[in-house]
Amino acid sequence: MKRDLLEITDLSREEIRWLIDWARRLKDQQRRAISYRPLVGKTLGLLFEKPSTRTRVSFQTGMYQLGGDVVFMSPQELQLGRGETVEDTARVLSRYLDVLALRTYSHSTIEIFARHASIPVINALSDKFHPCQVLADLMTIQEVFPELEDTKVVFVGDGNNVASSWVNLAIRIPIRLTLAVPPGYEPPADLIEQAKRSGARVEILHDPLEAVDGAHVVYTDVWVSMGQDRERRERIRIFTPYRVTPSLMSMAHPSAIFMHCLPAHRGEEVVDEVIDGSQSVVWEQAENRLHLQKALLLFLLGQI
Repeated sequence: MKRDLLEITDLSREEIRWLIDWARRLKDQQRRAISYRPLVGKTLGLLFEKPSTRTRVSFQTGMYQLGGDVVFMSPQELQLGRGETVEDTARVLSRYLDVLALRTYSHSTIEIFARHASIPVINALSDKFHPCQVLADLMTIQEVFPELEDTKVVFVGDGNNVASSWVNLAIRIPIRLTLAVPPGYEPPADLIEQAKRSGARVEILHDPLEAVDGAHVVYTDVWVSMGQDRERRERIRIFTPYRVTPSLMSMAHPSAIFMHCLPAHRGEEVVDEVIDGSQSVVWEQAENRLHLQKALLLFLLGQI
């Protein structure tokens, strides 16, 4: 039976820990220049509606390193751009590819692909969730704080798709998650309710100083995502009190780390002194996208 990754809760707690263990093993192999190519003869499709740096390059490089091939597509290059249905496209691509990663505006597009594809489908980012990012983030945190259970993660800013994936993660992994967001910018209420029913330790605060107190991880993302450019001026006004500065970081635990999923709008959600400072792990975080996604490809293709 094929498996998909549309959101983190598609995985069990044990599978998440297993993926991270494998990702750390693959990272070690790469640093020791050990060749590992179990996906020779396999092809990954990348169908992206949105621009991408880390997601595209990490998936493409990872598949090559594992011995496989990659086909990159945009909707404008396919018959999707001329009216072919998502359902028919999913059926056709399933005859050519072994696994498909989608980066879309609407999460429903990925859900339709998954229902009609006979190959594994990966959410490489949608308007609702960004599971690959947050799984790699968890790997990064565990490299610094091996015992996750009492780790306090504070997400500061917009309750966007990344924040929602953090809520999903808290449902599976017993971290302490605090979301510091302006009123009206929380993740969807039904998702928060689901987390509460599961017993996840998730709280929402509106004061970033209160939220960051004692945090082991301070995490932020851009205030203006793709497709929100018309709202830029208003969003910057609303989110300016949530900028991550050295003063805000000083409220966190003395050993706290700073994380950002990138790209960063320096001077908006974070200042240079923080993202380039000694507490920042953003470059390790970006690298770990490669290793986690390699483990995910191996998992979904039945190689581990």
